[in-house]
Amino acid sequence: MIPPPADVRRLVYLGTPEAAVSPLRALCAAGFEVALVVSRADRRRGRRGTPEPSPVKAGAIELGIPVTDRVDDVLGAEADLGIVVAYGRLVRSNVLDRLPLVNMHFSLLPRWRGAAPVERAILAGDEQTGVSLMALEETLDTGPVYRMAETPIHERETAEELRARLVEMGSELLVDALVDGLGEPHPQVGEPTYAAKIDTAELEIDWSQPATEIDRLVRVGGAWTTLDSKRLKVWSTTAPRPDQLPPGELVGPLVGTGDGALGLVEVQLEGRPRRSIEAFLAGARLEPGTRLGS
Repeated sequence: MIPPPADVRRLVYLGTPEAAVSPLRALCAAGFEVALVVSRADRRRGRRGTPEPSPVKAGAIELGIPVTDRVDDVLGAEADLGIVVAYGRLVRSNVLDRLPLVNMHFSLLPRWRGAAPVERAILAGDEQTGVSLMALEETLDTGPVYRMAETPIHERETAEELRARLVEMGSELLVDALVDGLGEPHPQVGEPTYAAKIDTAELEIDWSQPATEIDRLVRVGGAWTTLDSKRLKVWSTTAPRPDQLPPGELVGPLVGTGDGALGLVEVQLEGRPRRSIEAFLAGARLEPGTRLGS
């Protein structure tokens, strides 16, 4: 049972990536006491790297909030409510039975339950998305919804840009909901779809696909192809063009697709820094008829 708004002052917060830092800061700025933050354990980067905290842990330390990587520790925090934003792990019934938790999810539930809702919305060509505040359950993103906020997905918007907008929207929605009172949640309505984590193999570009679909893949981030057996990341492209080129053939900055062409803007060859396509082509000295992905 969610306590009335006047009684919700002491919170615990569960989150991990950069997208979960702004909501934490917004709660503190609004006057809520965050008694404890739960985030993943520190991870090493590289073979001999020192352990590094998650973005949320680093933000909590900066704010002077105690941090743990053990979710069961929230039970001793004497909190009124728990807030979950991109925590990345399921919370078990022993915690859910004793403390109400509200999850901020970056989609219009039940569409795109799961780990990668922003990326899946772009890949699917969705025109709308948004933020949902839902009651956390042990099953994946199935809880009833307290509030939603919708927004269009802008043409050519990347996943990074869209996520930043949703974080801002969600932070405001969350604070307003806690100040005003969450009220009674409503069951999710509609056919669920699932946003599985994006696998590296899924980001490989198939140049025989339509230009629009390849463009969406690039906007998700991390799209790649091959050039002379080396991996070439494609960081950004121009909008699809009607130019007719064989799929994968590179003519200046243009590369052919299944139904037109895309203009490459920024690329990165394996082992090299990111470069503009002009700088890349000037140094690559490619033969006429070079094809990507072959």
